[in-house]
Amino acid sequence: MNVRRSALIALLLVPWAALCAAELKLPSIFSDHAVLQSGKALPVWGWADAGERVAVEFAGQSKTAKAGTDGKWLVTLDALEASADSRELIVKSLSANRTVKVADVIVGEVWAGGGQSNMEFDLKSIPSATAEIEASANPALRQFHVLKNPSADAPADDVQGYWTVARPGTTEDFIAAGYYFAKTLQRELQTPVGLIKVCWGGSKVEPWISPTSLASVPELAASAKNMNAMSERNKQAFRDWLKRTQREDRAPGEVARFTTGPVSREDGWVVVKDSGPASDPSLPTLGAFWFRKEVVLPARQTDAAQVLQFGPSAQFDRVYWNGTLIGERTLDNFTGLISVRHYLIPPTLLTEGVNQLAVRIFAPAEPPGFSWFPSVGTTKILGGWKAKAEYTLPPLDPVAKKAVPPLTGQHVLPGRLFNGMVHPILPYAIRGVLWYQGESNVLNATAYRTTFPLLIQDWRQHWQQDDIPFYFCQLASFKNKTTEPGESQWAELREAQLMALSVPNTGMAVLIDTGESEDIHPQSKPITGERLARIALTKTYGRGIPHSGPTYASMKFEGNSIRLSFDNLAGGLVAKEVPATYDVIAKANKTAPLVRNRPRSPLEGFAICGRDRKWIWADARIEGATVVVWSEQVPAPIAVRYAWADNPTCNLFNQAGLPAAPFRTDDFPFIPPSAAPKDNAARTNLPL
Repeated sequence: MNVRRSALIALLLVPWAALCAAELKLPSIFSDHAVLQSGKALPVWGWADAGERVAVEFAGQSKTAKAGTDGKWLVTLDALEASADSRELIVKSLSANRTVKVADVIVGEVWAGGGQSNMEFDLKSIPSATAEIEASANPALRQFHVLKNPSADAPADDVQGYWTVARPGTTEDFIAAGYYFAKTLQRELQTPVGLIKVCWGGSKVEPWISPTSLASVPELAASAKNMNAMSERNKQAFRDWLKRTQREDRAPGEVARFTTGPVSREDGWVVVKDSGPASDPSLPTLGAFWFRKEVVLPARQTDAAQVLQFGPSAQFDRVYWNGTLIGERTLDNFTGLISVRHYLIPPTLLTEGVNQLAVRIFAPAEPPGFSWFPSVGTTKILGGWKAKAEYTLPPLDPVAKKAVPPLTGQHVLPGRLFNGMVHPILPYAIRGVLWYQGESNVLNATAYRTTFPLLIQDWRQHWQQDDIPFYFCQLASFKNKTTEPGESQWAELREAQLMALSVPNTGMAVLIDTGESEDIHPQSKPITGERLARIALTKTYGRGIPHSGPTYASMKFEGNSIRLSFDNLAGGLVAKEVPATYDVIAKANKTAPLVRNRPRSPLEGFAICGRDRKWIWADARIEGATVVVWSEQVPAPIAVRYAWADNPTCNLFNQAGLPAAPFRTDDFPFIPPSAAPKDNAARTNLPL
């Protein structure tokens, strides 16, 4: 059994291109429990021997293809009607006795959920979702989880990924916004829904764009070239430093003595804490170390793939589950010291009850340990960790410590996440894309005006669907409330997102009323999913329900006031009641008193200025389908802004209960990136 398991993991870790000439294979996205898109032609592809003929059979159809010289083949099934019936997809070789079967395949609506941590944010991260998870058994709601993997040299052929069916034990890892989006679609359309989770917390937009599209924009091409060159220089400098200081890693030999052998004190194992550097005095500071823990899993976590998450505090790691290697980070795929690792554990390696987890950490410059405690799904792996040194390296003196070359995380480089996580699932048929990202680009909103539409165009081109729906989230409120109106880079990024609505077949969920001042990951994902679903139900499925809050259309000068007109009234404009408090950290039930800027005005959030460009909080009231804005301090106004702050107090809605999008009527220059305020900047890149 161990040999078979080792072979399975080896297949997961080796690039598909290296395997395609030897076996009949499908990519991971065609695996058990898959959801196929209804109403569209369905590409199905895989690998075989060069020139080999294969047949794909599903739902009464049979299509054939011949593998090319590279071993890759592709067929296109005719469009299918939605069906929750569990069926089998079969791929047969017509020239050899080889068959691949994919069990429990259904047909419905498939949406890709992409972006950074607010899309990656899963159900188990919402304390109030416990009851939802326990009642989540739903065989017609499924998710394909693309594990994190940047690809440097070329687009990858496949990913580590797996489909799961919604139920307690798996739903915890569903993307929360996507889950509530899918539930709304199911309720309204009565159809199965599949989600594709393709996210990386803290990621900028540039890594998600293909290298070919980046190369089409001179500024982006130059930036990508410089960043890639810097990364290669840093890697080579680190290799040279390891060699010069005699700190190159050594082969551990027979790993079984560390992964499955005894962990007694007599054998050199010592108890260490769950997080932070290992601090037992018997352990050296640097070298190669093994960490061991027995992990007890309930039955409901053993019949579907699971993901091990943890963050090592040193540079490099190799992880073994029940004696089998499941993942590693090396110099070539390094993703940062505080980057949370995500390693797939297939069902064949999972055992109800006791499982053996072993983590090898190579620590040439930083002490070993965990900066982020390990977990498997909802099972936190706490207490009882034991560690042992495999070999020791001498400590670094202060001069040598300063000489450690920096390493660039491969996931931050332009094009790397597209290559490793998006390209491998192309051209899997989907209905559309849901996107929540931008926090990591707030320091240069001007560039986002170019990069975000480029991303949309790029994904449509590679999915070979020019009008694929692309629905995205505008950034929620975040950081401290301000007492005076002024500039805001978060507002500038929101404006760049608003401008992307000029791209055909896009939609934006406004979330300005859902944020938290001290948590960049608001708990309000049910609202996020429901608002995205409203857009899809109207723009994609023709349901004709209100899907947008008021959006600024035009202004008219009227003496000492400005009259604003809006689109998307949905029955009329509304001044929603301003609450007495605002959320600081919702999961901790922490709030703060809300101090109004214009307590006697029906509408909050408006600012006005004259030719001096000095912004003043304004009074504002609704008159029919318009809003009149004025201030006694500005007798000759020239411009108005609404909700123009990191965390604005604002209350303009429509009758459908949807908030107005932040806007400005001026075109004053943005804040230069070099002048960006530094407070909270690092928090935009925190791992989820």
